[in-house]
Amino acid sequence: MKKQLLLAVSLLAAFISTRAQKPDTAWLMVHYKFTYVRDTNNRAHPYTENMVLFVGKNASAYRSYDGLVADQQFKKAYAEAAASSPDGHPGINRMGRGSRTRYYQYPGEQKLFTMDVLMVNDYLIEGPMPAIGWKISADTATLGGLHCQKATGHFRGRDYIVWFCGDLPVHTGPWKLNGLPGVIVDAHDMKNEVVFKFDGVEKTVPSAPKGQSAAGNTDENDLPPILRGLNYDPNLIEPPARLVKTTQKEFDKLRTTMEKDPAAFAQAINAANSRDGGPKMDQVRVGPKGNGPVFNNPIELPEK
Repeated sequence: MKKQLLLAVSLLAAFISTRAQKPDTAWLMVHYKFTYVRDTNNRAHPYTENMVLFVGKNASAYRSYDGLVADQQFKKAYAEAAASSPDGHPGINRMGRGSRTRYYQYPGEQKLFTMDVLMVNDYLIEGPMPAIGWKISADTATLGGLHCQKATGHFRGRDYIVWFCGDLPVHTGPWKLNGLPGVIVDAHDMKNEVVFKFDGVEKTVPSAPKGQSAAGNTDENDLPPILRGLNYDPNLIEPPARLVKTTQKEFDKLRTTMEKDPAAFAQAINAANSRDGGPKMDQVRVGPKGNGPVFNNPIELPEK
């Protein structure tokens, strides 16, 4: 069994330098308050997270704004601690925050790239942009100074009500929502179990010079291990360079395998990454079963 697991992981754990599509640069950020009822028996305490959609001329990137802020705060804290440390290597821990999954939409080419994570490996999943049969209403509203129009549509087992802005003519939106003649700035399903509530819009701030990092290095390999992966331009709409390219089917298989035996999966990941130069984890702590959050209400429901 362990040999089979190692083989399966090894086949997918070859790190590649990939350029999914031509990079785009965001000029606008749309903020959302994301709310998700993961457990229908505990509706009073849904999952919440601040999210952001980076909008370019031809593409978009949807990711955790909480995670982005946490990365920036950590880089600043590390630089300050390094400046006062005798050897320049402070003993400071990095705490993860926010979802690490990202969605990159390319409406013109009808492609969707999902960056998802299992333990220490980042995976790139390519697929088509989901087709949603929208019905555009005559109803209008103003959200944050944006003139918006209402639309309704059915997607993955849920009926959605959305507001899109035709003055922002990119056919994109949060998560996998897309296909309207303007950016979707607010959305929720009919049961209010999945909500992307509009939380503001702003123009992007010009990024630091390419290659600049918290430690002042220009090469990712020169950074301390704890800072690697944080030396990125948030306005650049492009999946990170080093990813494990896979399919949704194979990724789902790996996730199922990990959930069945996290410790064995971690050992297989470490063995494969040692061979291919990927990241390693020191140890995996497996808590008692039943202590984690309950997920009985998938965002993507089976069609009836």
